Amino acid sequence: MGSRAFGLATDGSDTDRRGVFVAPTELFWRFDKPPTHVDGPLPEQFSWELERFCELALGGNPNILECLHSPLVEYADDTGRELLALREAFLSRRVHDTFTGYALGQRRKLDADLRTHGAPRWKHAMHLLRLLTSARDLVRTGHLTVEVGERRERLLAVKRGEVPWPEVESWMARLAAETERAAHHTPLPPEPDRRRVEDFLVRVRRASALRTDPDREVGRCLPHARPTGQV
Repeated sequence: MGSRAFGLATDGSDTDRRGVFVAPTELFWRFDKPPTHVDGPLPEQFSWELERFCELALGGNPNILECLHSPLVEYADDTGRELLALREAFLSRRVHDTFTGYALGQRRKLDADLRTHGAPRWKHAMHLLRLLTSARDLVRTGHLTVEVGERRERLLAVKRGEVPWPEVESWMARLAAETERAAHHTPLPPEPDRRRVEDFLVRVRRASALRTDPDREVGRCLPHARPTGQV
């Protein structure tokens, strides 16, 4: 994820990894449930348990949906590939509120920096422009595109502080207005396909429950949680 998935990476960019894992069904039968997410083991790596990931995606969480649509996938097993094939089922008109709400929060932070330091954080301004563009195109077309493509150089110019702030502000305002207009004619469905996603989750849980492994102890099986996907 991050700049590498967005097509905005430079020589000093980190490598941000996000993944999804399946906790064995047996663990859910105990009082102490498996974690909904884990950090590591690599630097800048974070993973969600499948159910939590699906829950957030159904709610239109921008970070989760961008993870599902990342063009860079390092690993995916059969379950991970099925999850990727389901990604359109998570999209709905909810994304208009979640993406624009998230963008508004980021804009407030930019304005606070401007008041405090006399200048915005240009890297944050670049990423806000990327997010606003992504939101507009998603609402307009019904498809989420993470990679910035031909906009790369202009966005990197913002990051370097080469674009005057009034021009950046005007760009942001135009994108926000275009998103609002597109929301009136969006091809996105009113709600995500929750039943389809839940059917997938139940099948994964059932398959895990039926899997037999005489050497596995329920209390010690967490380290063997099966990774589903990694971006």
